[in-house]
This record gives sequence, structure tokens and C-alpha cells, in this order.
Amino acid sequence: MAAILTEYLDSFVRSCDDKKLIAIPLAVLVLSLLVSGFVFATTGAPVKLGMEFEGGTMIAFETQESAEALELAYSTHSLVDVRKTGDRAILQFGPMDSESQSELEKAITSKYSSVEIKQIGALYGKELQTQALIALCLSFIGMALVVFLIFRTAVPSLAVVLSAFSDIAIAIGFMNLVGIELSLGTVAALLMLIGYSVDSDILLTTRVLKRRGSPDENIGRAMHTGITMTTTTLAALVVMYVVSTFSYLVTSSVSQINLLSDIAIVLIFGLAADLMNTWLLNTGILRWHVRRSTPRRRRA
Repeated sequence: MAAILTEYLDSFVRSCDDKKLIAIPLAVLVLSLLVSGFVFATTGAPVKLGMEFEGGTMIAFETQESAEALELAYSTHSLVDVRKTGDRAILQFGPMDSESQSELEKAITSKYSSVEIKQIGALYGKELQTQALIALCLSFIGMALVVFLIFRTAVPSLAVVLSAFSDIAIAIGFMNLVGIELSLGTVAALLMLIGYSVDSDILLTTRVLKRRGSPDENIGRAMHTGITMTTTTLAALVVMYVVSTFSYLVTSSVSQINLLSDIAIVLIFGLAADLMNTWLLNTGILRWHVRRSTPRRRRA
């Protein structure tokens, strides 16, 4: 698969001019930003916030009832998610007033056994939002500084940063389209995307700027290595997604593991976006930069 994709992309890159290579991923980035902008205008956040960031209540207890029956029974209490693991059910509820909270807890504790209740206040959720934003900003700043120190030139450094930003923006747009909430797990997935993006982008930039040969030859060699790395990671993530999402079809004692499922699908889509951003967007910018600067070097 990696060899076929490499051959196709290499042929496509060689046949297209730099403007077309740059325009395709930029168009996808703009669409993703429009989706996130619409969500921000309607909800106040660029992506739907999960319980960790918005606050809420998680209640676990033992029951023989199905997840569908529990969802129907508590659908009037701002129910967000229902999971079953064997005889144990885990229900997540969004923010509610103290009276509704008390009534819900009283109803569940009087009906079920081994009840565990965990609450996350809105104030703590706001603190987590701030911490997640700071972590994301520090990751970008650190990445930009390291890349600039390595290559000592602005255009390749900006291309790496733009590619990583585009990976995250497209992944967030995908989360909005399919209804994945922002949780601590998906924040971790978005931060991991920065690492994956920088890895492939620095590989490409190093091969193009610091190796002898024509830009197209160096891009082809970098593409062979980079796509092999990315498709290997994608294969592992697909297995992780299938196991965490559909394991209940094999055995009823194991339920869907929502956290791993969300992390896997966000990374899968983010890495698919990274293939586009690295080998089209970053490649187009680098090839344009090299061709523009080569005549100057010759005159010097």
C-alpha cells in the first residue's frame, strides 16, 4: 500500500506546478476553519466540549439493563453517554442544576447497587480548557523555535508550522462533522499530531534543502521513507479503532472503549490530513523556495 501511494503521489507532485500543490490543501484548510468557525459562533467553542471541559456528572452502578434501556430511562436528565461493561453501567450527564442533580442521584442510589458518583464542576472544566490551550500554544512555539534553529531560514520554518496547524485544524473540523467531543484524550491526540507532522515535515525539508540532487528527486526519496512511516502508524491506529469500537460484536463482556476509539479516529483522520499537507502543501512551498533561491546562489 505504501509503495502504491508513494508512486501515485510522486507522479502527481512531478506533474503539478507549485501553485496547484499549495492550493488543494489550503482549500481543505479553509473549509475546516469555516466549519469550526460556525461551531464557535453557535456554541462559543471551536469544537464541542466534553465533560472534562464543560463539567458534568459520571455515575457508575451494577445493572442487568441494556444500554438502550438506560438511555431511554435517563434521556430527560441531560444524558451525554451510556456504556456497559459486563454488569456495570457508566452514565455521563452534562451540567445540571443542584435540584436536578440531587433528584438524579437519589433515584439511582435507591434503585441500583455499588453506585459510584463523580462530579466535575464547571470551574474545574474552565481551568482544564485554559491548560489545554496553553499546552497547544507552547507546543507550536517550541516547534517553531526548534525548526528555525535547525534550518535558519524563515520559509521552510513557516511551512512546517503551517502544515502542523493545518493538520490540527482539519482534525478539529472532522471532529465537528462527526460529533466527537473535545476530551482529555482527544486533546492528547491533537498534540500527538503535532509530533507526527513535524517528524514528516523535517524529514522532507532536510532532504530537499541539505541533500544534493534536484528537488523532485529529493522529494521522491523523502516521500518513500515518510509515507512508509505514516502508513505503518495508520495501520496500527486502524486496528486500535476497530478493537476499541467493535469488540462488543465479538464478546458481550467487553463494551466500546470510547476514549481509545476517539483518540484513534482523530489520529487516523489527522494523519490522513498530514499526508496531504506534507506531500502537497509543504512540498509545494519548499519546491517554490528552492527554485526561487537557486538562481541567486549561482549569481553569487
